[in-house]
Amino acid sequence: MAKPLIFSFAKRDLAFGLKKVDRTKLYGYKETLVLDEDGDPCELATLASDGRTVTGKGSIAMGYLSPDGAWCERGTLTPIDVEGNEIPPAPSSFSAPVELVEQATIEDYLDHNIRALYSLDLLPDENASKASDTAAEKLLQELRDGVIYKFPYSFRGGVGVDQGFLLANEAGGVFLAIGKATQVEFVKLQQSSSLLEDEGDIDEDDGDLMDFDMI
Repeated sequence: MAKPLIFSFAKRDLAFGLKKVDRTKLYGYKETLVLDEDGDPCELATLASDGRTVTGKGSIAMGYLSPDGAWCERGTLTPIDVEGNEIPPAPSSFSAPVELVEQATIEDYLDHNIRALYSLDLLPDENASKASDTAAEKLLQELRDGVIYKFPYSFRGGVGVDQGFLLANEAGGVFLAIGKATQVEFVKLQQSSSLLEDEGDIDEDDGDLMDFDMI
C-alpha cells in the first residue's frame, strides 16, 4: 500500500490514502499496434543526430555535464537561483504532516494549471480518539461546504515545489489537485491601419459620411 498523506487539522493528524485519477479511468483508452510484413510487432526507435545511430526504447537517458564537458554526478550539483544564491531543497510532503492553514478562493484555484488529480479516502485509525473523529468530520464538512485549502506540495522533495489544493466535489468526494500557477501574458489588439495613407486625401466637405462613434 502506498504511503498515506497526513494532514494536520484542528491539532489532529488525519491520514488519507491516495488514488490517482487519470484520463484512462475516466474515458478509457486505445492502443495502436503496428506490425511488420511478417506480423511481428514493431518497436519505436529514434535516429540520432549523426544520421546513423538508431536507439531503441530505454536507450536514451539524461546526464549532467560541466562547462568543460566532464561528467557530473547529480548528487554533487547544487541548485542556485539567477543571482547565484543556493536554493534550499523542500522536504517531501509525505515526510511530515501537512498543516492545513491557508485557504484558497475558487479564482485562485482556477488560476493554476492542474497536472495531476488524486482521490482521497480517510484511513481508519484504531488508536484515534473522539477528538480525532471530530476533527475529521469538521474537515470533511468544511470541504463539502466549498472550502479549499492550499499548501506547497512535493512528492519526493527537492527544488521543484507544486501547489496543492485540497477540495471536494458536489458529491462529497475529497480530492487533491496539484499544479502550478498559469503564466498568462496579455497583449493588445494590433491597431488597424487606415485605408488612406495620406490624410490629406480626405475631402473636408464630405459631411455625408457616417460617424461610427455616434452608434
